[in-house]
Amino acid sequence: MKILILSLALTLISLMGYAQVAPKVDTTKRWTIHGENTLLINQSSFSNWSSGGVNSIAGNILFNYDFNYKKDVWSWDNKVILGYGLSKQQDVGTRKNDDRIILNSLLGRKASQYWLYTFYANFQTQFAKGYNYSTTPQTLISNIFAPAYLTFGPGFAYKRSDNFRINISPAAARIIMVTDQTLSDAGAFGVDPGKKSKFQFGASLDAYYKVNLVENISLENTLKLYADYLDRPGNIYTDYTANLFMKVNKFVTVNAGVQLIYDDKTKIPYVDNGVNRDKKALQVKQIFGAGITYKF
Repeated sequence: MKILILSLALTLISLMGYAQVAPKVDTTKRWTIHGENTLLINQSSFSNWSSGGVNSIAGNILFNYDFNYKKDVWSWDNKVILGYGLSKQQDVGTRKNDDRIILNSLLGRKASQYWLYTFYANFQTQFAKGYNYSTTPQTLISNIFAPAYLTFGPGFAYKRSDNFRINISPAAARIIMVTDQTLSDAGAFGVDPGKKSKFQFGASLDAYYKVNLVENISLENTLKLYADYLDRPGNIYTDYTANLFMKVNKFVTVNAGVQLIYDDKTKIPYVDNGVNRDKKALQVKQIFGAGITYKF
């Protein structure tokens, strides 16, 4: 519940800046396509530095596309996010620091000025293997389609503009997939040991909000909540992401992002006095860097 309150609070803080009028829409244009291709670089280097330091370099690539369709009372909003990053530290080696595939689709039929009857679908997974480096040897903890999440269902939405929408589905199906046999046998990500999928049925909330805070600085928020009616509905899966984009010029940007995930079905591995254990915990990922962004 604390994680849910934190996510909602962060979203409400950003909503306080929402004072702009929705942009005029060209009614003759059915498809609206926007995209951002970003390459971020971080680098630290030390030589004879008295206070110490670790040489490191990191690179991240991010593709963020929107494909939105509108005709009469119908609308169809689609978002594709592909992100991957690697970091290399002295004496540690190369490890990934970002890995995500996110596909989101929302089909809507207008009910009133800002309300829609909807059907939505969301799919999430990753590109490559992930490891727990605190064990010797390192332990596999994730892989492509391990996990993968597919959520879909009917609902209703409040859509102020392409930059502000909230969709609620009181009857949403969710399928957790773990196709890697080793992880499946271990019962990772909430599947039964040996099974490669698990079906859930519950309620979901999916919210998206992007606001221009000041000139050349924008904040993008995404919040996903899911409660499983079939298994402890009070334990709400929470996924909140905030990305801050600061434009230096036409191509150069500074990006900062944080993602918070709480899922009581996902166990986080750790080492306690030489013994491998796992626990439920808030997952936090932060990314910061300067790079090149191409928008269209």
